Amino acid sequence: MTPELRQRLAALVPERALPGALTTDADLFRLELDRIFAAGWLFVALSAELADPGDLVTLELGDWSVLVVRGGDSTVRAFHNVCRHRGMRLVASAESSVLTFVCPYHQWTYGLDGRLRGCGGMDRGEGLDRAAHGLLAIPVEVVGGLVFIALHPTAPAFAMARRALGDALAPQGLDHARVAAERHWSVAADWKLLWENNRECWHCVEGHPTYVRANYDTLGEGDSRRRAALAARLGEMDRELRGSGLDVQTRQGGLHPFPTAGCWWAVNRTALTPGFVTESADGGPVAPLMGAYTAPNVGTLRVRTLPNFWCHASGDHAVVTRLLPRGPGRTDVRVQWVVDREARAGVDFDVGRLMAFWLRTSEEDWSLCERAQLGMRSPAYQPGPLSRRWEANVIALHEWYRAILGGDGPAASTSEGG
Repeated sequence: MTPELRQRLAALVPERALPGALTTDADLFRLELDRIFAAGWLFVALSAELADPGDLVTLELGDWSVLVVRGGDSTVRAFHNVCRHRGMRLVASAESSVLTFVCPYHQWTYGLDGRLRGCGGMDRGEGLDRAAHGLLAIPVEVVGGLVFIALHPTAPAFAMARRALGDALAPQGLDHARVAAERHWSVAADWKLLWENNRECWHCVEGHPTYVRANYDTLGEGDSRRRAALAARLGEMDRELRGSGLDVQTRQGGLHPFPTAGCWWAVNRTALTPGFVTESADGGPVAPLMGAYTAPNVGTLRVRTLPNFWCHASGDHAVVTRLLPRGPGRTDVRVQWVVDREARAGVDFDVGRLMAFWLRTSEEDWSLCERAQLGMRSPAYQPGPLSRRWEANVIALHEWYRAILGGDGPAASTSEGG
């Protein structure tokens, strides 16, 4: 790490807002790509997007280009999007289904399993070993309908995350789902600002009037009436969930603590407010029940994995958000609305009604993050103090960030925890 970068990181003071330079420095951004995004587990797609052999998802991150494909044996595999001949990218990002991977330069051909199938005859008389020149594979994990990849060998072990995420996501049925709608944004804000915004709801009362009607995230110590309402709601949920194998993890209101002890993932179920059985604009169901659910009042299941994924899932639909940093102060965001595979648009659900709650909430967030980024670029900006009460998760996020970037190793990684 250069002295300049070390000085930038030293300006990150505990319990203070981010220094502006940490959201605008190009060298620091490249370090983040290497030590955070390439060194951890990245959410790529839903397994539902890879339902059939040849279904393909591409991911671009810095100079990396990745292919994730469903093979003929139903296995999901990931490969670097690089021909083993002269480095040509094999697949354009717009492609969504392939039979084989064919290099557009010299037509080297690879199967869905990554094996080199054709090389223009170079293996006849020139001694080319096809077995040694297959596509370069990338570790891939599929759990609960979510697909993750790891670009760097120092990524943390996945076993504990697989158990926790798998158990929590099993009843949601994301592996028996389909994407009903999808929206993309190029947000003029650093990826860290989007995570900071996600990790506190102090801004929600003014920033998200629809969201706070449905959730207890802003519940404070003095909100005795809302605490009584939450207790009654939890009792109602407990009775409905009894015998179903489901449980409520977050019972006190507010946001679930994350990150904690270096953990890169978290999952919890909590209650919605009275009148809301799902995260919709009016609180009513917007699609048929998903997965193993037999009643709509299952609260909201929340999943987060650093550095690029969060999800809110109700009994009838799930909303999945993926972040991909594009540069200092710029983040691409994809939000997907997911329903049961058998649900029919215009018959079983209305797309506009399905999207309304989280489309509004997401766009409110992106606007707040962009305005924060603009303010942090000002020469007058000075990092202010963070609230231990309302911004504890932001403080924890900064500690996680500092722990990863603070060393000089080749690629620091997050530890696995619960």
